[in-house]
Amino acid sequence: MNTPAREKRKRILIYYTRFDESTLGGGEYLPLLLAAALQDTCDITFALDFPSDVARVAAIYGIPVDGSRIETAVVKPAGGFAARLDAFLPVFRTWNLKRLARKADVCISTMNMFDFGKPAHQVIAGLRHFGDNAFDDYYLRRPPKTGLALLWRKTRTFLAEAILRPLLGVRSTRRILADPRERIHPNSRYVFDTVRSFYGPFNGEVFLPPTLAEFSAPRVPRDPLKIVSIGRVHPQKRIPDIVAVVEAARASTGLDLQLHVAGTLGHDAAHTALLRRLAGEKPWFHLVGPVFGDAKEDFLHSATYAIHAEREEPFGISVTEYLKAGLVPVVPDMGGTCEIVDTPDLSYATIPAAADILARLLRDDAFRSRMQARCAERAKVYSREAYFGRQRAFVAELLGTPPADASAAP
Repeated sequence: MNTPAREKRKRILIYYTRFDESTLGGGEYLPLLLAAALQDTCDITFALDFPSDVARVAAIYGIPVDGSRIETAVVKPAGGFAARLDAFLPVFRTWNLKRLARKADVCISTMNMFDFGKPAHQVIAGLRHFGDNAFDDYYLRRPPKTGLALLWRKTRTFLAEAILRPLLGVRSTRRILADPRERIHPNSRYVFDTVRSFYGPFNGEVFLPPTLAEFSAPRVPRDPLKIVSIGRVHPQKRIPDIVAVVEAARASTGLDLQLHVAGTLGHDAAHTALLRRLAGEKPWFHLVGPVFGDAKEDFLHSATYAIHAEREEPFGISVTEYLKAGLVPVVPDMGGTCEIVDTPDLSYATIPAAADILARLLRDDAFRSRMQARCAERAKVYSREAYFGRQRAFVAELLGTPPADASAAP
């Protein structure tokens, strides 16, 4: 009697940078969630830039990754000439990824585009560090090069694209995006449109990142004059701009608005000193430090509004958390955050415009009610259940299987 052959487990290679407790920022969710979804039926290998305790970080996030089922491989050189060269041109990293990819059935980069030597799924998690100086100039709106600087840029690009990369077997971002066999997954429409407007069409569609935070019923009263901001406290977050918005709204409304900013200070000494000085000068501006778990829930539930100021942010996890906590966020009119609120009524181009929106929310009860209802609807798009529905479709695409019932439990 013939026994049916056991179905072969697919081998999945997932590239990420590192899993380090000291640098956790939310980007770890996607690779860990994919590993958790695939580990029962596939063999998973993480290709990492640096040695990492994957299971430890998964436990911190509460993601059920079984460390005994996961293999890891470090692909970035540890030091010396090789590390310096890899920072300029990822030669050794690419060679190591290609070596690992030869044994893999499916390759996934969860940190922008990398060359596996075979078609892969490439998740664009951000717009920085593409390894393409011309794109950096475009994205960051740097002044165009002229004269000798332009000549040097063109010469350097020619040497890299036409000689060095082909000679070393390293495809550039441009060549990966231009390859129709690659599957590209930008994490927002803003990222999709920005990349396409510079590089031209590519094979892909938006895959929204994990937005898993869910909040229980409020345990604290909501303060109608409290405004919050959460996240890493660094210059890109433009906290002084948020302070300026609240200050202008205080002046125009005459209300005693209070701004509370939660997050870890110390990433930039000059920036930290500036924020501490502002907090000392303005008694309504409070630096509350990092908040997690129940303390984070209570912090968000105790406020009514949130202000975001980073204009070039690819997505904006914190804004989805504001929505799910019942806050009304006021956000820039560019980047990924304005897609999340998805209404021009809550998006601003300038500090005075943001202050006007906040003032209208405070003065106009009907407008505030409409915006609260709008935010409650948008929160559903970023619910835990909605994300896992998207992930099931993504995993089905990875494995080439029919998508599971979107209503099934994750």
